Amino acid sequence: MKLHLDHLGETKLFTAHGPDHVRVNGERFDHSIVVLAEEVRCDWVVASFDALNEAHFNYFLALKPDVLLLGTGATQRFPHPRLYRALTDAGIGVECMDTPAACRTYNILVAEDRRVIAAILI
Repeated sequence: MKLHLDHLGETKLFTAHGPDHVRVNGERFDHSIVVLAEEVRCDWVVASFDALNEAHFNYFLALKPDVLLLGTGATQRFPHPRLYRALTDAGIGVECMDTPAACRTYNILVAEDRRVIAAILI
């Protein structure tokens, strides 16, 4: 499915998604990624939803987002709250949703100039 939003300069936006990939500003990614308004990070190495641990969530503490959107694939899944407790203790909201919803929500929030991060599991 292709997603359309007004072009926001160099802001990173999801432009498409499929069952085995996402596209950010037209570039295809076939592995888990982290998307911020100013960059795409490929150093968040998570093999699957079931492999998530506290360190995967602690990765986001230094980035200090207002909200973290976790795209869990084709189905919405929820990690145990103890895995992301450090984020909520720091006042960072954590929202879990299927990947298509995470892509759409990220695009809307970043267009509103919110400090949002999308962590997408592929």
